[in-house]
Amino acid sequence: MVDWQDLTDLTRGRPFVVERVRLADSGVAIEGQFEPPQLAQLSIDDQVFVAAFVRAHGSIKEMERVFGVSYPTVKSRLKRIAEQLDFVDTDPAPTGAADVIDRLRRGEISTEDALAELEGR
Repeated sequence: MVDWQDLTDLTRGRPFVVERVRLADSGVAIEGQFEPPQLAQLSIDDQVFVAAFVRAHGSIKEMERVFGVSYPTVKSRLKRIAEQLDFVDTDPAPTGAADVIDRLRRGEISTEDALAELEGR
């Protein structure tokens, strides 16, 4: 079995697609084109850094101690890694009719304005 780190070393940061996935316990295989998770697309060094950051509960001071680097170095590396990741908005703003109704409930718009917006959609 190939280790994930071996795959990361082999691809050297170049984009790749996984074309076959087999469930180990059942032997069921799924074929297609699957993009690996974003964290798996990071270099192995960056994967280790992210794992250490999570284990340190986000403590930059602990990261300074573990890696023997300065605060600005930790911040810079985190910034560089973050720039490689797409983030999912976990609290997206309401859209459409739900947004209009929420604004109406909060008193931000009048009933007439709400009706006009809803009819205009």
